[in-house]
Amino acid sequence: MATMAKAAFGLSIVPTLGTLGSGLLSAADPVKGSSGAIAKRKKPASKCIYLYMGGGMSQIDTFDPKPGSKSQGPLKAVNSKADGVQLGELMSRTAEQMKHGTVIRSINSNQGAHEQAAYYMRTSYAPINTTRHPCLSSWSNYFQAKQGETLPGGIMIGGGGDHPGCGFLESKLTPLPVGDPNRGVTNIKPPPGVDLKEMRNRLDVLGALNQKFYKSYELKSMQGHQDMYMDAVKLMASKDIEAFDISKEPGDVRAKYGESYFGRACLLARRLIEKNVRFVDISHGGWDTHDDNFARLKGTADTLDQGLSALIADLSSRGMLDDTLICVVSEFGRTPDINATNGRDHFPKAFSAALFGGGLKGGNAYGKTSPDGQDIAENKIGIPDLNATIAYGLGLPIDKVITSPDGRPFTIAHKGKPLTDLFTA
Repeated sequence: MATMAKAAFGLSIVPTLGTLGSGLLSAADPVKGSSGAIAKRKKPASKCIYLYMGGGMSQIDTFDPKPGSKSQGPLKAVNSKADGVQLGELMSRTAEQMKHGTVIRSINSNQGAHEQAAYYMRTSYAPINTTRHPCLSSWSNYFQAKQGETLPGGIMIGGGGDHPGCGFLESKLTPLPVGDPNRGVTNIKPPPGVDLKEMRNRLDVLGALNQKFYKSYELKSMQGHQDMYMDAVKLMASKDIEAFDISKEPGDVRAKYGESYFGRACLLARRLIEKNVRFVDISHGGWDTHDDNFARLKGTADTLDQGLSALIADLSSRGMLDDTLICVVSEFGRTPDINATNGRDHFPKAFSAALFGGGLKGGNAYGKTSPDGQDIAENKIGIPDLNATIAYGLGLPIDKVITSPDGRPFTIAHKGKPLTDLFTA
C-alpha cells in the first residue's frame, strides 16, 4: 500500500510519520501581507514550464554571444526574430521563436559551487542547516488551488535528490517526480489480485487504525499523511493519468520535439499543462563543460534548442503560450575565458536566463554585459530578482510573508524586485 502510494506521488511526498511534523506550517502560521505591496498583474500566466539547465549553462554559447571577441570561441552568433538580439549558432531554432521571448543577460549570483548555486537559483535563499526552503513550484501551489481534480499541481521531470522540493511547506506541495518521460508515472497500477475497490477498503482500515493516533497527536500533518494515500488512489483511478502517455501524440509532433530525454520531457510538459497542471519542472544536465566545451555543447545545446523551440511553437499554435510562462535558467554561467582544456569554468558574475510566453512583451533583451562578457554593463539583477520576476509573471503574491515552523519569516523570492516592465498587462 505505502509503496504504491509513494510510487504514485513520489517518495518525498509521502513521508514517514517521523518526519511529518518538521516539514509543515502550523495552523497558527497565517499568510501576512507586508508593507509596500507589489500590485499583481491583471492577466497573469496560470502555468509555468521551468527548464533547469544543470551544471552551469554557457551564456556566451547560447543567449549572450560575443561576436568579434576572443571570448566567442569557434561558435558563431546568429540573428534572431527579435531586432538586435543574437543567439549562439547552436540555438538557431530558438532564435526563430525570439519574438515570443526575452533574454535576461545581466544576472549575478554570489554562489559559485553547484549544490549551493542550484539551491539558491531554485529558492532565492542560500542553504542553511536549520531550514529547507521551498522551490517555486511549491510556492505556486501553496498560493493557488489546483486547477484539476486529480493531477497534482506540480510535477518534476528529471532532477534528483538535490532538488529542494516543498521545503518547510506541506509535503503535498512537493512536485510529483517523473523519472522517464517515456514511461510516465511508474507503479501506477495495483498489484495482481488487488483492484481499486479492495485498495480503498484497505485504506479505510488504515484510516480507522490511525484515528487513535490522530487523537493522541492532534497535528495537521497527521491528516496530511492520510490524504497523500487518498490522493494517490484518486490519481490511479482517473482517466487524467493518460496525460502522462506521450505515445498518444501524433508521430509528426513527437518528431518536432526529438528523441532526446529533454525533448520528450518538453512534450510531456505540454500534455500536462493541457490537463491543468500548474507547474512543470524539467532538468536538462550536461552543461558543466570544464573541458571540450564546444564539442560537448553540440549535443547539449542542440537538444535544448530543439525541445525548447518545439515547445514554444506548439504552445503558440494551440493558443496556450500567453497563459504559460516558460523559464530557461541555470545555477550560474561559464567563463568568457576559454581554459587550457578548451573548456569554460564556473562564472556566477554575469550570466543569462530566458523567458518565453506568459504575457511577455517579447522580442527583446534585458540587461547587457561588456563586449568580452566579463562584466555586467547595464541593469544588474540578482537571483531573487529573477525569481520575483517569474513569480510576478504568474500572479503570485511576492510581498506576502509566511512563517516557517521554526518561526522565521519568508517570501517567495526573498527581497527580490520583479522586472514588471517585461510584461504586458
